[in-house]
Amino acid sequence: MTRTTATREEEVPPRASVLVESMRDIGYSLQTAVADIIDNSLTAGARQIEILAETHSEAPSIGILDDGKGMTRSALLEAMRPGSRSPLDDRSDNDLGRFGLGLKTASFSQCRRLTVLTCKEGVMSAATWDLDTVAARDRWIVEVPDTPERIPWSDQMSGDGTLVVWEKLDRLVGSDSDRQDLVRQLDDTATHLEFVFHRFLSGREDREGRVRISLNGRDLEPFDPFHSHHPATQHHPEEPILLDGKEVTLRPVTLPHHDRVSPEDWKRYAGREGYVKNQGFYLYRNRRLIVHGTWFRLARQQELTKLSRVLIDIPNSLDSEWKIDVKKAWAQPPAPVRERLRQIVERIGIPSRRTYTARGTRLTEDSHLPVWTRSQDKNRISYGLNAEHPLLAAFEERLDEGMADEFRRLIGLVVSTLPVEALYADVSANSESVAPEALDPDDFTEIVEATWRILRQGGLTKSETEARMKSADPFRANWEKTTNVIRSLEA
Repeated sequence: MTRTTATREEEVPPRASVLVESMRDIGYSLQTAVADIIDNSLTAGARQIEILAETHSEAPSIGILDDGKGMTRSALLEAMRPGSRSPLDDRSDNDLGRFGLGLKTASFSQCRRLTVLTCKEGVMSAATWDLDTVAARDRWIVEVPDTPERIPWSDQMSGDGTLVVWEKLDRLVGSDSDRQDLVRQLDDTATHLEFVFHRFLSGREDREGRVRISLNGRDLEPFDPFHSHHPATQHHPEEPILLDGKEVTLRPVTLPHHDRVSPEDWKRYAGREGYVKNQGFYLYRNRRLIVHGTWFRLARQQELTKLSRVLIDIPNSLDSEWKIDVKKAWAQPPAPVRERLRQIVERIGIPSRRTYTARGTRLTEDSHLPVWTRSQDKNRISYGLNAEHPLLAAFEERLDEGMADEFRRLIGLVVSTLPVEALYADVSANSESVAPEALDPDDFTEIVEATWRILRQGGLTKSETEARMKSADPFRANWEKTTNVIRSLEA
């Protein structure tokens, strides 16, 4: 005998005053919050987006104004609803949204009063969330202003578009020192946007050209983390991966060695955290940067792979597979993709290591006149002075047998005390600051002259001698000075 239990249903709606405060603590920064609002502007087809900040008044405020397609009154009210769209809904290819929460959660994380003024086909509509009103009445009350005149920056709207205004910036401004810090945070936000939206700002992938984003009238400039247009940047073959019938594209890049770029560019492309922390995968969703500087725990960040970066392009239809979060600042590669990514990490590390150790590679492989030699026996690598170097060999020949033995012992002392651990520590910490001691100009001239004479007396032609010297330091690194000395000898 089967017993059935009668049930009844009870609706338990969330308390507005409690839930709305919880929505403020998802973890947005000012940078990620503004980026989330700009996502909506780009989805609406905006080509010009202005970030407007009033930081000196008694009540600072921030606005984001775009020239997108705008919304009707009913569409605006729906957009103001928390959870206005399901993440499972199909979206257009250019939709940068995710959960239908971004406008509200991003705004509430920074302010207690959110106003949206929008215009579509000449008709203005406005709506305001005031968290103090919600808290006092414990209801999901949206205020609908009759006229837009009192909304900050409403006079700057012309034609279709949308203006988002944040007031009561309690999370950003509480004192005069906070007000000064707000200016710094806005500058950091501009830098963040130049990075996250660099593909939109450059316009190279858009038929309609670049999107213009400005902060208080200053245009933001795209920051391409791949230094794509530098001639020394190595672009490796593009690789597609199919996931659920949708294409994921991988574009590995090796950045130029520091001796191939200007000091300004080397510092700029290192970023604030440096090259080691910024190596890895750069995940883009619809050309918008989501995650950067990570190997997704598939490899360790190392000094010798610090120039490796891999662009990953995914469509918004793969959001759930990549576990894109509400803030669009975190993701995790799906299992079917991880092994392929691991293989790419192993392969692209090779050109990065080769580029990073370029000087050592040339020393042991390309140089026809090495001072140092490199030898490897199984897993042991050692360095020594090249006894066949023309200057060392010629000097030893001029010594009697006793002095020659003493000379070889001194050479052995120098080689055996090579400070390997100190060199490794210095190169790992800051490779570009490690450089050989400069030769005295007179000593350098004497070395050039002696090397030239010995090689020429050994039967090499002028062009062969030049080629051999040009392949080795210190001549290669100071070739102009070297050729000046050679010309004086041949004159």
